[in-house]
Parts: sequence; structure tokens; C-alpha cells
Amino acid sequence: MIEKLVVTWRNPDNHKWTPVAHLQYKDNKYYLNYLHGAKATSFRPFGEMKDLNNTYSAEELFPIFKNRLLSKSRPEYEDFLQWLNIDKNDENDLLELAMSKGIRATDELQLFPIPQENDKGNYEVLFFSHGISHISKSYVKRLDTLKKGDKLLILKDVQNTVDSYALMLRTEDEPAELVGYCPAFFVKDFNKLMELNGNNKLLVTVEKVNQDAPLQLKLLCKLTTHWAEDFKAFDDKEFQAYSS
Repeated sequence: MIEKLVVTWRNPDNHKWTPVAHLQYKDNKYYLNYLHGAKATSFRPFGEMKDLNNTYSAEELFPIFKNRLLSKSRPEYEDFLQWLNIDKNDENDLLELAMSKGIRATDELQLFPIPQENDKGNYEVLFFSHGISHISKSYVKRLDTLKKGDKLLILKDVQNTVDSYALMLRTEDEPAELVGYCPAFFVKDFNKLMELNGNNKLLVTVEKVNQDAPLQLKLLCKLTTHWAEDFKAFDDKEFQAYSS
């Protein structure tokens, strides 16, 4: 069960994503801690939770995140869980937020799980390919031909002026076609793991293709590699909490 997420905020001035809070479920309560990344110039604390040094707790999910869950009464709810690759018997609020990223069209927040070393000593994350709406329609059509287990290749977008860590995804089989980007939130760690383990030691595969889903939920990918010695996920100071 996922118990802790990072809340990220997109700065409208420079369009960069910044970690601003931890959202945790522990001992039947929800907790929120702000991170050093919340010092970003124009970030505003959530609602009444204005003190960056405080730890906030509640028995129910904080409204700003609860509003990002799809109502179970919606007719498309079961389809939504299938798109997210969630078994309805395993469904919980943080798992849904982790897979959907809690995205709403009206603001600049996303939520991500904190990767943990699994019992095989590996780093493994699931993520939806980003930026599909910005690639050629002919490439988007290629998505429908992909199937679970197909290998995807990572390409460094070396001339990207917005994010120097940006990583593109393309098909392995010919004709080679772009199928989106790795989420900006993960790419710094992905680059670090490529340096530590070697470029060829990161395996990206298709986990699921949702042919009838919105583009942002179209292509679910899985990245697997060895959890390198001394590697720590999200190790920069901006991810560190003000309080514990």
C-alpha cells in the first residue's frame, strides 16, 4: 500500500515543477508537511495550512486532495480504475492519487509516489507517458499497436532548453517513433541511475495501453533497474521536510 506521496507544484513563471509537500497516511490519519521546495517565490500554502514549519493532520483526506478523487458514483469510475491499473479490491485514496497524479485542469499540482527499493533490490516505478498531446497524430496512432511487455527506449533530449534532464520515449521496433516523455518529476533520478548503472541497464516496458482513455492516461509504462549502492530517491534538499 502506498503511504506517502510528494506534492509538486508547477511555477507559472518558469513552468518548472517543484516539490512542495509530503502527503502521508499513517496510523489512520493523514499528515501534510511542507518541503524546502515550498520556498519557491510565488508558491502559496494550501488553504488554512499557512505555516511552512507546521505538521498538519486530519482523520479525513485534506479537501484540496479529496477534490482530486473521482467520485465512486460516477458511471465511468470502474473504467477509470482500469485505466489506472488499480484492482477495485485494492483501491485507496493515496493509490488513486499516485496513479492519476491528482491532475485537475484548473491548477498546477501533481502528486507522485516516493520510490522504494523492492524485495528484489530494484528501483521500479510505474508512470504514464507525458506530452502525448504534443506529438504528431501519426505517432499517437502507433500507441494502439503497442502491447504489454513491449520494450521502449529512452533518449536524452539534449537540446531541451526548459529541462536539461528531459527524457523522451520511443519504440524499439521499426519504424522508430516517439511515444512521449518520462515525467519531469522522475527524470533527474532516471538520469542519475543511468550514470550509476549504465544506460543499457534501465529497462522501460509497456505496462498497459488504454485505447479509450484520455491521452494523459493512454500509455502506462514501467521502468526497472538495479537500486544502485548509495542511491537515494529524491535526495535533493528541496525534497526535505521543514518538520518531521
